[in-house]
Amino acid sequence: QVELVQSGGGSVQAGGSLRLSCEASGFTGSRHCMGWFRQAAPGKEREGVALIHSTGETMYVDSVKGRFTISKDNAKVTSYLEMNSLKPEDTGMYFCAAQGRLYCPLHADTYNSWGQGTQVTVSS
Repeated sequence: QVELVQSGGGSVQAGGSLRLSCEASGFTGSRHCMGWFRQAAPGKEREGVALIHSTGETMYVDSVKGRFTISKDNAKVTSYLEMNSLKPEDTGMYFCAAQGRLYCPLHADTYNSWGQGTQVTVSS
């Protein structure tokens, strides 16, 4: 069973930076794609923010391009989300997710393994 443990997050002023980490365990193979999703408020849809495929290729939602960077340490099976130039609209609960595949979609409903979530609050 895949387990994801998140760390990082917090509160910053607009323009600040934060870093999120997501450590995965339980994968049986070497292929892991990992993504980050955010939920603006409880009950709202989880929006895909960034994804890194098993190949190392990345993809981002338009609203974070140029500001967020996703990376992955394959040896540690850990994903990082570096968030710079944060805006109030980036506020939300951030979740990491993972699949044991070569390529993964940036759609929340395709993932079964999720981290516990971490709050990111950006004040203006």
